[in-house]
Amino acid sequence: MSGNLPIRKIIHVDMDAFYASVETMDNPKLRGLPIAVGGSSARGVVSAASYEAREFGVRSAMSGPLAKKLCPKLIFISPRFKRYSEISDQIRNIFFDYTDLVEPLSLDEAYLDVTLSKTGELSATRIAHEIRSRIEKEIGLTASAGISTNKFVAKIASDYNKPNGQKTICPEEVVPFLHSLDIRKFYGVGKVTSEKMYKLGIFTGHDLSLKSMDYLEENFGKLGAYYYNIVKGIHESPVTTNRIRKSLAAEKTFPQNLSSEVFIIKKLAEISKEVSARMLVNKLAGKTITIKIKYSDFKMQTRSKTLPYYISSSDMILENAKLLLMQNKLQNSVRLVGISISNLNNENDSKPNGKSETVDFQLEFEF
Repeated sequence: MSGNLPIRKIIHVDMDAFYASVETMDNPKLRGLPIAVGGSSARGVVSAASYEAREFGVRSAMSGPLAKKLCPKLIFISPRFKRYSEISDQIRNIFFDYTDLVEPLSLDEAYLDVTLSKTGELSATRIAHEIRSRIEKEIGLTASAGISTNKFVAKIASDYNKPNGQKTICPEEVVPFLHSLDIRKFYGVGKVTSEKMYKLGIFTGHDLSLKSMDYLEENFGKLGAYYYNIVKGIHESPVTTNRIRKSLAAEKTFPQNLSSEVFIIKKLAEISKEVSARMLVNKLAGKTITIKIKYSDFKMQTRSKTLPYYISSSDMILENAKLLLMQNKLQNSVRLVGISISNLNNENDSKPNGKSETVDFQLEFEF
């Protein structure tokens, strides 16, 4: 790593099979059984799977029927997002005992900058262990953690000793660690990019490190500089607190494909109520409404309009969603519709500074 970069202590905490674990915690009879949250209908999608279900190959984003085929004894549970949010808030409160620099990525994972922790503890490894122990003792769930000098490496590390484990990558270990990784393990390198890298002879972090900035920019555009830096352990993105929500959305997959606009509008009415309720809880309103249409052939279409005023009521959302639906003739029978509200009234709020205090030197650096 570059010697002039401030050395930070970043923890990435990732709850273990969070949704499924909450369900087994609330219903002990489910412990040890293969369960999937969501995906119960013929066209549903699994949101989360217990580790018992994962042993059969069940994964999140998998269709319900395929999950059931892989694991015939799979138990489907309807998601309870309000409950998951409650537990997530309890976990976050534990984080705040150690630092105010907490960046939630979702309900079940977050980055923490503990360079200057509230407790005065110098070891990020010990802080991570204490946080994980408290989550298990006070809430009843297990978490895994990755600890390193930046968010990129910490996130990769958190996946190493799952479930209920942690891994620390010390400053002097960062570059050798990244060089040893299969390129597919790099956070942010998806299937398409990894396949392209493979074709270029880039299979590991070490292979990537041998490529020049010009070569990477020529083959990957603006991302070339990103890849050039991360493999050298350079990732200066700060832990950003109080992330501002950019949009709020909900969608529904139909049991059977729909061709009638009348039936689709009925579904839009249900979705409008759901979106409106969530906006009310979050004290939000928005000016831009977008509807998403997924056809039976899986082609996707979006239609948007921006209003001169903010809306949040289900009636207003539905009225504008109907207008967007009727804008053009449907291309095929419809498998899914969704509504998204963006251009929210929180975008004028004071922006989070996201700046963590940095130190030019440390009398003792302990990971």
